[in-house]
Amino acid sequence: MAWAYMLAAAILGALISVQPAMNAVLARALQSPIGASTISVFVAFLSAVVLFLVMGRSADFSRAALTSVPWWIYLAGTVGAIFVAGGVTIAPVIGALMFFVCVVAGQLIGAMVADHFGAFGLQLRPITLMRILGLGLVLAGAIMVQRG
Repeated sequence: MAWAYMLAAAILGALISVQPAMNAVLARALQSPIGASTISVFVAFLSAVVLFLVMGRSADFSRAALTSVPWWIYLAGTVGAIFVAGGVTIAPVIGALMFFVCVVAGQLIGAMVADHFGAFGLQLRPITLMRILGLGLVLAGAIMVQRG
C-alpha cells in the first residue's frame, strides 16, 4: 500500500512542477508577479475550502484546538505564499528544472537539519556522512543541470 502513496506523491510532484510556469503566464498577463501569486493562493484557498466541505472529517475548529499550537505554526501558510511568489519570479528566469533542482536541494538540507534536531516532533535522525554525501550528489546534480 505504501507504493500507492509514493505514486500519489510523484504525481503531486509532477503537478507542482508546472505551477510556477502557469503562474508566470498569469503574472505576464497581469504584469505583476505578486498579483499572480495572490490569485493563485486565493484559488488554492477556495479549493481547500471545497475539498474540506466534500471530504472533511469532523475537524475541531474550537478555540481550544486552535490555541493548542504555538502561534508561529500558522506561518506555514505564509511559507506556501512565499513559495508561490518565489516560483512566479524565479522559474521564468532560471527555468523550471533548475528551479526545482534548487528547491529539492533546499528541501533536503532543511529536512536533514529538521531530522537532526527532531524539529516539530520528528524522530531524531542525526546527520551522518552518508546523508551528507547524498546531499552532495543532489547539489552536484544542480550544478550539472545548470551547466547542461
